[in-house]
Amino acid sequence: MNQPTTDPAPMTTAERRAYNQAAHREQRMTAASARGPAGIAFAWADEARAVAREWQKSRAGQDDADAAWNDLAATLANFVQRYGR
Repeated sequence: MNQPTTDPAPMTTAERRAYNQAAHREQRMTAASARGPAGIAFAWADEARAVAREWQKSRAGQDDADAAWNDLAATLANFVQRYGR
């Protein structure tokens, strides 16, 4: 007797990519946390750059295409002014 399969539908290329990126991000964050606060900070810096890059690509040709980079730069400048040189 044949029973209907309950296998989930195959993922599209975009879904597979998003799934793999999320899994890889989780692995990076876990490894970073093992290195302590500095490791976590470096992981978040990488994440912030990736977000800014994606924002810029998604808003190409629009007035606010550089907004995420500008905001990240301002955040980092404030951090350095508060804790650094």
